[in-house]
Parts: sequence; C-alpha cells; structure tokens
Amino acid sequence: MAMGFSRVPLLRRLPVSSPALPYSSSLQSNRKINISASLSTTEESTSSLIQDTPTRTRWKPMCLYFTQGKCTKMDDPLHIDTFNHNCSLELMRNAARLENLKQQEFEYFLVLDLEGKVEILEFPVLLFDAKTMDVVDLFHRFVRPTKMHEERINQYIEGKYGKLGVDRVWHDTAIPFAEVIEQFEVWLGERQLWRNELGGCLNKAAFVTCGNWDLKTKVPQQCTVAGMKLPPYFMEWINLKDVFLNFYKRRAPGMLSMMRELQIPLSGSHHLGIDDSNNIARVIHHMLTDGAVLQLTAKRNPRSPEKVEFLFKNRIV
Repeated sequence: MAMGFSRVPLLRRLPVSSPALPYSSSLQSNRKINISASLSTTEESTSSLIQDTPTRTRWKPMCLYFTQGKCTKMDDPLHIDTFNHNCSLELMRNAARLENLKQQEFEYFLVLDLEGKVEILEFPVLLFDAKTMDVVDLFHRFVRPTKMHEERINQYIEGKYGKLGVDRVWHDTAIPFAEVIEQFEVWLGERQLWRNELGGCLNKAAFVTCGNWDLKTKVPQQCTVAGMKLPPYFMEWINLKDVFLNFYKRRAPGMLSMMRELQIPLSGSHHLGIDDSNNIARVIHHMLTDGAVLQLTAKRNPRSPEKVEFLFKNRIV
C-alpha cells in the first residue's frame, strides 16, 4: 500500500525478506479499532480533520508480511526504513473543503479490489472510516488456487506477481479461499462489523468496489470452486464508478481514469490488490471532500442470489 503523493518507478517492488510466521488474526493488538470511539459527534469528527497531517517525504512499499500479520522485522531499522507499516492514507486535509462533507449512510467502507482471473489470488480489504476520512485498519490475504496444478500455479504467480517482485511473499503466505473467508469473518466480528447471529449481513458498513466484477462475478465463482455458499455480506455493494458518474456527471470506466479526472497521482503498483485498494480509498477521500454521498448501487435478490438489481439509472456498463 502506498502513502503520500511522491512517485517512484512502479515496475518492480523491493524484495521482501521477512519469513512467514503462523497466522495472526490482527496485524497488531494495538491496531484494533474502537467502534465506540468512532461514534463521536460530527462536530468532533470534523474538528479532527482540520488538523493537518504531514505527508511522507518519500514513498515506501507496504510490507506485505505486515499486512497479513506476519512481519518479524519490526525491530530492524533497515526494514522499517525500507517498507511502510502504516495503513493510514496520511493525506493533507484542506479545512476549506470540509464544508462540502455530507452525512453518509454508512460509518465504514470496506474497500475491496480482488486480483486473479482464473481463481482469486489476492483478497485485500481496507477499512475506511467515513468520519475520520482515513483508512483505520486492513485485512489482506494472498489466496492459493485449489483447482490448479502446482506447475500452473507457479507460472500463474510468476506472470502475475513476479514482475512486481512480490512472488516470494505470495508463495510464503497464500492460503485457500475458504480459510481466507474464515479469517475475514473473524476480522469483521472483532471489529463489530458483522455477526452471524444477525443474519450475516454487515453492520454499519458497505463494500466499495471499482466496478461490479469483484462481487457480482468473481466472489460467487470462487465460492462455487471452493464448495461454499455465498456469504450474505456479499449480497450488496457500492460500485464507485456509478457514484462517480452520477456525482461528477463524467464517465470514468476505471480506477486510473477516475484518478486522472481528479488529478490524483498513482501510488504503488497497479494490479497489486493492496495498492489498488489504497488508490481507490484515495479516490473515495477526494470524492467525500467534494461532497459525494456513497450509496448502494447493487443488491442481490435474497431468494435468487444470481439475480442482481442495479439501483442507479445512470451507470457504467
């Protein structure tokens, strides 16, 4: 995940040298969000936004072991200086633009950008707080295909992640999709964003994707491959492309075009899911400060989940 606005060549990330450790459900124990603290008044939230936050002096690639709770080099100065270990967007806040902020229906946005066309290879989710206007936590897992031969997997990963320099960390940490979902549900529950006893829907949160493909097409396909029923929290989502079209009255068919329209420089490596999710979160930040309201754009029919109702008349097809 990239922070700030400085640019570096994007063709290859620095190699990650941290070995894998047993799974940890949270990145760090002190990084759990306090849901009650996020329920402060609008005035309190707005006042905190007016305080400028310094941007990073240089861009650093996110430690992809850290994002999965497996970094063992937090006491290594060289590693800390080389890799980012902070999920915050750390954007400068413009107090004048805060006047445009609108009340949002949801307190949190789960920014999701999957990677992998044959099977899902990466499942990154950033937790964007609509009040603080920042990413406050993340869930990130690399996903190991279950219906592909090992040789094909190696070719697949080399072609997808080798050029980014993150193929080693993928091989070190990737787990099957069913395990990813189990861990994701633990993560959601710890943050009080989901409870299976309440029907399995999200609480005070909604997924945000750049397009319908992630939740309309790919997650259901992967659930079928994994022999799973589609979890109920994947039944509705916000397609940022449709919100962008209806708010700005301009077409932007993808993340890069939205960033160009808003003059936001690309940060990190395009088609690395955690970096793309971070860039989508930066677009969300910009849109909210312009006065946009993020509303649901698509819902599945509970009785016929294969049927999707699109809620905006004007949308990107």
